[in-house]
Amino acid sequence: MHIVLVEPEIPPNTGNVARLCAATRTVLHLIEPLGFKLDDAQLKRAGMDYWEHVEWHRWRNWDEFCNKAQPGERLWFIESGGPHLYTEINFNPDDFLVFGRETAGLPKKLLEENPQRWLRIPMFNPNARSLNLSNCAALVLFEALRQQGFAGTQ
Repeated sequence: MHIVLVEPEIPPNTGNVARLCAATRTVLHLIEPLGFKLDDAQLKRAGMDYWEHVEWHRWRNWDEFCNKAQPGERLWFIESGGPHLYTEINFNPDDFLVFGRETAGLPKKLLEENPQRWLRIPMFNPNARSLNLSNCAALVLFEALRQQGFAGTQ
């Protein structure tokens, strides 16, 4: 599996996602611009000593990331308002779970161009704008891993 963070802004969220990726052997992709420096103390603290166990890639922008995509790779865009629940999808082991910036989410144009790949996590309180980025990544990733029988676990 792959987790893609598009222009993440909050170091502890990215650190927590890195820790998640280390624990699940998930590849992490960070797409610039980042809202922090990669040597940020909060980023390291949230990721603890897991960074050395994460396979991760840094991309200068969305286009550079997309240009490396291989035929058949599936990108799932997780953002509120999506037409499909994340639990309605049959995930593949090589799928990419794409999450946007904490303050702005994914670009509307990207979502509108990919409605069949736009997934949402249900929210029950209309006054709650969003869930925490690292929590969303964990929810969707573990559903995908569950569907695959948690292959490779200890």
